[in-house]
Amino acid sequence: MLLKRLEKQVCYTKRKNRMDTDMNRAKRLSERIAEDILAMITVEKQFSPGDKLPNEIELAEILGVSRTTLREAIRILVTNGILEIQRGKGTFVKQNIDISKTAQSLQTLSQADMNVRDLYEIRLIFEPEAAYYATIRATDSELERIFSFGRQIEEKIKRGEDRTDVEQRFHKEIASATHNEFIDRLMPVIFQAIDQGVMLSKRIEQVEKDTIRDHQMIMEFMEARNPEGARSAMKIHILHAMKDMGME
Repeated sequence: MLLKRLEKQVCYTKRKNRMDTDMNRAKRLSERIAEDILAMITVEKQFSPGDKLPNEIELAEILGVSRTTLREAIRILVTNGILEIQRGKGTFVKQNIDISKTAQSLQTLSQADMNVRDLYEIRLIFEPEAAYYATIRATDSELERIFSFGRQIEEKIKRGEDRTDVEQRFHKEIASATHNEFIDRLMPVIFQAIDQGVMLSKRIEQVEKDTIRDHQMIMEFMEARNPEGARSAMKIHILHAMKDMGME
């Protein structure tokens, strides 16, 4: 039963990956457009705090992009506290922003996008095998701790609460259950990936949806003591996160 579910999930992932390719290209373009708009504010001084931006049609034409891409770029800038949308009035540069700090903040966020890709590749190399050995070697009490943290992650996502700590504990318990001290020593690197991944996932709802579903599948295979299934489920989980956050 679980293997059939995994096969269906693999097929779903392949279809989703094909569909996501264009979406991820658009995402990268929208991030570049967000940087262009920020440059118009911070470098070119075309807009000052409190100024209204041109309407969507005009600004899309100025930047040479579709309105869909422009909307996503504006969403990124709104999320980062640079722009605000006033219903019935338009999009404005926020009044109380510190231009120098704002530019630095967005640059830091872009750097995090790049760094987290490397960290997630380490996760992809390491964590599926950790799940494999943990499924074989974990005691019943170790499995229960893993499942407990998995349930806490789901509850925090549903309540909109920060899940960084329990996310770390979930993956640390899996690593500890391998009973391999060298695997356990690699966890600080994994924590960096988890921390940045949680930060970036707050901007992308699909990441949280996939996290709940993928964790459930990992735990089901571990509970069934199916190491191959646990390995594949963990790999799918990390690939989902990489795809959803545009790390192709």
